[in-house]
Amino acid sequence: MPEWLNLVSLQSIMPNQLTQPDKVVDKPWGYELIWAHTERYVGKVLHINKGESLSYQYHNVKDETIRLLKGVLELDIEKDGRQQKLRLAAGESLHIVPLMKHRMIAIEDCDVLEVSTPELDDVVRLEDRYGRADAAPRK
Repeated sequence: MPEWLNLVSLQSIMPNQLTQPDKVVDKPWGYELIWAHTERYVGKVLHINKGESLSYQYHNVKDETIRLLKGVLELDIEKDGRQQKLRLAAGESLHIVPLMKHRMIAIEDCDVLEVSTPELDDVVRLEDRYGRADAAPRK
């Protein structure tokens, strides 16, 4: 885990109802740390292991912005029928709008900050190297 995850928990400093525990979700490509989850937004850090990738996917409603904190990230994106590859370095960001097809591929171990609307289950997987692609896109 990254060094910054070992910082003293706010829970130990401010044990009240304002803080919430982090939730770590193991994924075949690494893990995601959900550090904020409200009715209006979600904040995550995605750790993607070198050489691994997320599914080629889109969201019907979910709107997200990513910022690469560490590593080198390649993205396959398709917007308005136009496919392209992007490469992000640490400190660069990308806004992923609904219906925009995208895939993240870690060239190096990556930590990606993701802030999105709260529709976490709004994922249509078109391709997935881990066998999670949808047989028929969900609506």
